[in-house]
Amino acid sequence: MTAKGLFISFEGVDGAGKSTHIAALVDRCRAQGRSVTQTREPGGTPLAESLRELVLHQPMDALTEALLVFAARRDHLQQVIEPALSRGDVVVSDRFTDATFAYQGAGRGFDTTVLGQLERWVQNDGSGAIRQPDITIWFEVPPAVAAERLAKARQADRFEALPVAFFERVAQGYAARAEAAPSRFIRIDAHQAPEAVWRSLESALTARGL
Repeated sequence: MTAKGLFISFEGVDGAGKSTHIAALVDRCRAQGRSVTQTREPGGTPLAESLRELVLHQPMDALTEALLVFAARRDHLQQVIEPALSRGDVVVSDRFTDATFAYQGAGRGFDTTVLGQLERWVQNDGSGAIRQPDITIWFEVPPAVAAERLAKARQADRFEALPVAFFERVAQGYAARAEAAPSRFIRIDAHQAPEAVWRSLESALTARGL
């Protein structure tokens, strides 16, 4: 937990089922009297949403993707996340930096050393520390299952249309991030009925005193 607020991110491959549970968690926090800022990445500000459209729909190489994502993240941090945490809000974000290491790093095969340098530059919180979520909830689901869910739900964007092998690498990228920061990550088996996923999430957060 930060000094004044609480920063929670949700992660997982496309089709993992995050959206429903993000909404449920936001509702639960508000019902308990907490002020909540709900947001997403890439996005969260007018500038970042414009960059999101480019990343999701325009062809580009992995370095360009990474630079645009981190540019969007910088604006997002400055305009939304840091002010909300200073107010004492619970910030709930659909994705943050772990997604960049999973998608551009593991998925695209881009140099994670470069991503780490961008992370240090962009997420410096002013004290020399790197701003990270206090809690990251990772929805684990077999990539093939996630792909089936997406096919039934909507027309795919540039990432969602990639083959299952790409998302298998993304899942491995998430696993590496979770292994590197086990105290921050909560791993949720998302290959269950939505009610069971919510119970798992609720139990995990309660176990952390939340």
